[in-house]
Amino acid sequence: MTELPLIVGVDGSDAGLAAVDWAVDEAARLGLPLRLVHASLWERYEGALALRGQERPSVRVLAEHIVASAAERARRRNPDVTVSTAILASEPADALLGEGNNASLLVTGSRGRGELRGLLLGSVGLAVAARAHCPVTVVRGDGAGLAGTHERILLGAGNPDTSGDAVRFAFREAEARACTLDVVRAWRCPAHESVDHPALAVEPARHHEERASALLDELLREAMAGHPDVRVRRTTVEGPPAKVLVDRSAAADLVIVGARRRVGHLGLQIGRVSHTLLHHARCPVTVVPQRV
Repeated sequence: MTELPLIVGVDGSDAGLAAVDWAVDEAARLGLPLRLVHASLWERYEGALALRGQERPSVRVLAEHIVASAAERARRRNPDVTVSTAILASEPADALLGEGNNASLLVTGSRGRGELRGLLLGSVGLAVAARAHCPVTVVRGDGAGLAGTHERILLGAGNPDTSGDAVRFAFREAEARACTLDVVRAWRCPAHESVDHPALAVEPARHHEERASALLDELLREAMAGHPDVRVRRTTVEGPPAKVLVDRSAAADLVIVGARRRVGHLGLQIGRVSHTLLHHARCPVTVVPQRV
């Protein structure tokens, strides 16, 4: 069976070019074909100008130039990766979401062409990460994170019933990169927790730490058995999950989190932790959806 391609959105921006570079390396690691997609509503202008007998609009010419330049960049970076291209007459987010129905992974830059430099995350990246039904990587972070020099992947461990796909994705990545997989489960003591509860009779903090460790055991058991060569470092830590993962992303090449996708829900579906990472992580972020 043919593997679904890795699809990256291209728009000619610096962030988009960084996404192309990252996507080429990822496609090579996983042995996947790479599809470069540019979306533009150029056909609105092309149709109007065709009626007036004018030449192709500059918007269409620009789109062709963006895609051709990105394809040449990808082939120079790794000539062994199979590269195809597409120019779609659609809004960028809608186009990528549609492409995601036949993709192993969607990749976007952190900001799009023409978006304000002060933005931490562009509108397209957020919309795709919060709505796609396949994994989405937003390429962001500092030089070390983008270069993949830490040889470490970070997985934010959620609940076992909603994080299975994220765990499988993380183990596949760690195996392909031959790197360490850091799995972190953050926990907190509720401010007004009653110590009358039987489980809290000894020590509230100890109870929550033991519960977090047990959840990690449950979450990782199957994947660890299926990937015995992956080096796993399990950590439970007290603190807000978003802050814990953002801080630890500075020493990671990729941070992975799960996301719930409720069937029939059309709006953005992304939690606070994923939202914070997409804006502040120091390395690329992959959001892996799981239907519930």
